[in-house]
Amino acid sequence: MNGLSEIAVFGGGCFWCTEAVFKMFKGVQSVTPGYAGGSTIHPTYEGVCGGKTGHAEVIKIEFNPSEISYGDLATVFFATHDPTTPDRQGNDIGTQYRSVILYTTEEQRKETEAYIQDLERTGGDPIATEVKPLDSFYEAEAYHKDYYERNSEKPYCRIIINPKIEKVQEKFVALLKTHSP
Repeated sequence: MNGLSEIAVFGGGCFWCTEAVFKMFKGVQSVTPGYAGGSTIHPTYEGVCGGKTGHAEVIKIEFNPSEISYGDLATVFFATHDPTTPDRQGNDIGTQYRSVILYTTEEQRKETEAYIQDLERTGGDPIATEVKPLDSFYEAEAYHKDYYERNSEKPYCRIIINPKIEKVQEKFVALLKTHSP
């Protein structure tokens, strides 16, 4: 990480979806799918999916805060998944799909907690998003990286990821790179 970068780590369901979404934003330098929030050292996809590692599918976002703020990233995060459902996003069920923010700075923690308080004040279901410090991040296996770009014609991508991308492109147009995936 260089002096112009910060790291944000979000888990909002399948990392194929979240990687595709966050790669669209200006100021985002890289998005890496991986595992975090659990206790197993060097987890595998199979282990995480089996629910025995404690890890969630997450993405590590390296971003330039002079181009996109952590607050903007958090706003996109909360708008692109259901933060009120524990251990589930749509048909994806299990602890690996939980809503989680693993903060890397005290400022991120404060901003995240304030954002959640604001969401809860507006009513609706309580926010289930777990907020805790990032202890370790384990990069996912290579075949998960750029999954959407390499597999955009597969049914999961067309049915689940495409509508999410379209929603983001409509709602957050001012934050998008000029050429999105």
